[in-house]
Amino acid sequence: MRIATTVFLTDETITPVRLARELEQRGFAGLFLPEHTHIPAARTTPYAAGGELPPEYTRTLDAFVALGQAAAVTDRLALGTGITLVAQHDPIALAKQVATLDHLSGGRFTLGVGFGWNVEEAADHGVTWSERRELVRERMALMRALWAPEPTAYEGRLASVSASLAYPKPAGGAPRVLVGGAAGPSLFAHITEYADGWLPIGGRGLRTAVPALREAWERAGRDPKALQVVPYAVRPEPGKLAHYADQGIEEVVLQLPPGNELEVLRALDSYARYL
Repeated sequence: MRIATTVFLTDETITPVRLARELEQRGFAGLFLPEHTHIPAARTTPYAAGGELPPEYTRTLDAFVALGQAAAVTDRLALGTGITLVAQHDPIALAKQVATLDHLSGGRFTLGVGFGWNVEEAADHGVTWSERRELVRERMALMRALWAPEPTAYEGRLASVSASLAYPKPAGGAPRVLVGGAAGPSLFAHITEYADGWLPIGGRGLRTAVPALREAWERAGRDPKALQVVPYAVRPEPGKLAHYADQGIEEVVLQLPPGNELEVLRALDSYARYL
């Protein structure tokens, strides 16, 4: 099983360069980073995990800049977002960022896609909350048009682009795309339409959810062997990784603490037993 990691990197934590080097040297498979552009001070949306919003949410580094640093000092480490709030990005600019990072890293990038939970944050980006899922769907189609080998137009209700010359292209034609979110028909429809798999946060409930996703995947005419399920932000416990392996899962992303260099390296020492 490939063991990757995720962490809230901030202006107070270990740096992307130091962490990326340590991960590759120790044999970890990858580094995924979350994003929040800002957290409105007057936020009324409750934190999805309950309780007070952890302070690191207000201090996250830009994921693409940080991953660019990580790419520059590593050769094998996979790089990904966990997740990119696609509705909060200009899709033409985002397509360029993704393609550039994947090109420069030699095809090591995974685009984790999410819909968001913070209504106020999304509103500041001009996102109509009830349309955010459809907006993400259309923007993903637009980006794939820009990544296509020949100039390709996309015309949707919420997003469009003319047939364009857009380089560089992602190293393999398109990056791996994993969609995060809670299990259900709506999420599975997004995964089967434009993604390579699911990024389930915390990795709970997979015993019933994965078969349902596989059924939806096959109904959509997708290759049964191609579906990827990558439990994300997992806090490892005895038997948990074996449980995932029994379900055919080949990759997991472990949660690191948003701490200083010493705290993060201690966590890596602890997680080394799973490699």
